Amino acid sequence: MRSLFVLIVFSALFLGGCAPIWQKTESIPNAAESVEQIREKAEQGDAAAQFNLGVLYYDGQGVQQNYKQAAAWYRKAAEKGHAMAQTNIGMMYEQGQGVPQSNSQAVAWYRKAADQGSLVAQFNLGVMYDEGHGVPQDDKQANVWYRKAADQGDAAAQFNLGVMYYEGRGVQQDYNQAAAWYRKAAEQGHKKAQFNLGVMYSEGQGVQQDYSQAVAWYRKAADQGHDKAQFNLGVMYKKGQGVPQDYAQAYMWTNLAAAHGFENAITSRDSLVKKLTASQIEEGQRLSREWTAKHQQSVQ
Repeated sequence: MRSLFVLIVFSALFLGGCAPIWQKTESIPNAAESVEQIREKAEQGDAAAQFNLGVLYYDGQGVQQNYKQAAAWYRKAAEKGHAMAQTNIGMMYEQGQGVPQSNSQAVAWYRKAADQGSLVAQFNLGVMYDEGHGVPQDDKQANVWYRKAADQGDAAAQFNLGVMYYEGRGVQQDYNQAAAWYRKAAEQGHKKAQFNLGVMYSEGQGVQQDYSQAVAWYRKAADQGHDKAQFNLGVMYKKGQGVPQDYAQAYMWTNLAAAHGFENAITSRDSLVKKLTASQIEEGQRLSREWTAKHQQSVQ
């Protein structure tokens, strides 16, 4: 999905979906089975074994990594109607891994799996319609497939559906629906949805304006390393909106956002420094170091 940044004073609403996601399996090869045992079953026509052998070749587990072999075994299982294999061979066509790159082939395999209820394939098919890859660009069809995956609880699809409602693409523009879908994704930890929901609370779009709620959702995204959420959280501390005014905290969050190379944050931090005392700057830098030490692994 396309990305759009809408700067509202010091807030930024991120609108944009994710690239197709790759989920090799919901069930991995039985650890008690050897590669030879899996291969024997696969050669006898067992679709699950064919799929699992494809996984082994794709990951290079117990065999030398070989995308062509992975694609070959996925195809055998896919032709027997194995939905996860259909999804994976579709992704391999989209990425050109082990097979010639072909968006139309990717769409064909995604559709077979999506029609069987695979939420991964439904989401990926939604992205293909959203971007016009392998099919004519069609917002309504993108919406249809995102909704199917979203109704199954897929956070990425819920986020993208929120974007569709916010922008009014494929559906009538509806901020209430946008906020509702962002919330579903945000509650699953989707940082872009958390940020967008924070902006909607800041601006009173689809929800009653509530700076404390905005701060809460910005913080969740910020703690996952979302630079614009960190920036907006810094602004909230600077203005004392939803939190007590705290210039050291304002510096900390703005500095963290600036560390990502976010230009607005760099400009804001450099401007903020001129207004702070040496002790406030020192405290803000200390807080930045502490946050980084605590979160550096979780945001990688």
